[in-house]
Amino acid sequence: MHILVIGAGVIGLTSAWYLSRDGHQVTLLDRNDGPGLGTSFGNAGGVCPGFAGPWAAPGMPFKALRWMFQSQAPLKVRPRMDLAQWAWLAQFVLNCSSARFGQNKTRMQKVAHFSKACLQELRGETGIEYDQRTEGVLQVFSTDEEAEGGARSAAVLEQLGIPHQLLSSGDLTRVEPALAASGQTFSGGLHLTTDEIGDCHKFCQELARLISAQGACRIQYGTTVQKLLTESGKIIGVQSDKGDFQADAVVIAAGPWARALLDPLGVKVPLYPVKGYSITAEITDLEYAPRSSVMDEHSKVMVTRLGNRIRAAGIAELAGFDASLPTATIDALRHRVAELFPGAADYGSSKIWCGFRPMTPDGPSITEARGFSNLWLNVGHGSNGWTQACGTGQLLANRVAGRPTPEIEC
Repeated sequence: MHILVIGAGVIGLTSAWYLSRDGHQVTLLDRNDGPGLGTSFGNAGGVCPGFAGPWAAPGMPFKALRWMFQSQAPLKVRPRMDLAQWAWLAQFVLNCSSARFGQNKTRMQKVAHFSKACLQELRGETGIEYDQRTEGVLQVFSTDEEAEGGARSAAVLEQLGIPHQLLSSGDLTRVEPALAASGQTFSGGLHLTTDEIGDCHKFCQELARLISAQGACRIQYGTTVQKLLTESGKIIGVQSDKGDFQADAVVIAAGPWARALLDPLGVKVPLYPVKGYSITAEITDLEYAPRSSVMDEHSKVMVTRLGNRIRAAGIAELAGFDASLPTATIDALRHRVAELFPGAADYGSSKIWCGFRPMTPDGPSITEARGFSNLWLNVGHGSNGWTQACGTGQLLANRVAGRPTPEIEC
């Protein structure tokens, strides 16, 4: 079968990888000039099944309201005259009950752990390199309330059989020695010992190279898909600025831009772009740099070692596709990473980036046929795209082929 995949970020590339391995002829289209140049480019770098869970959680609506009136907050809702934003927020609030949170977290945990196993298998088969590290991810707490939340998280992880260590404040430097120079006061930490990190953009570049070398997939960059073409109740291809492409099936892996293609056909998906920021700085002193990755619970900033670079990523804004880079927000990122790891990098000359997470209001991504029997979606991964990419790519290929995925669907 000839399948068109729209989007060459980490979701589109993993979809193309597993579909082509199933023997399909795949054409991958992307509007950018190379792989992984959209949402996949500057994310935090964590492959973190231990953190996989919905943002829609009990108490979150009240926190979001409080944060609206703070100059710097981990989540900012910027109200707009945008019906899609308000509809998404209404669904988000409905999913903040304890029952729905538990259901959604369980679904996301299953996909995330399956995905890490798929990534490890892919890495073992291909030898792909992307500045990966497998020493785990450390979450640090600054207040007693945060530490109590960490203890509750540890209890859930224990029930799910997920390896972890709950740490006292004195134990943190055993995992991340560079925190000794921070001068910050911590109340404890949670070490996700089997979580991983890696440069998602580098992974995209290397996977695109491997896909092309297989010969079963053609990648065409610089091609903007304008609309989906239908005939007799089926998708027959796409119209683009480089002409029409015909196919037996189409996979939409276009992140938050998927709705622009789906809405005209009446295929509704509850996606909204949630903006995130990152800075990336060259390491100047390895002694003061993190070994792996630290998630600062207080600021919701994740600091990750990617080769000879440090990346600090965080902040979430619901403000449509506003691509501006406010100085105050970037300064807040720089300030926090410099507090945590002073002297480790030249933060003043760091590279600045923002991207748009394709969020669903309940949390789980959408990996299924919708609207048409040959129109497949792999969208809505939110802040878990890098974590869940290989898993949902394999899940998509399984569903196209009619195979079950017991790890997820049991």
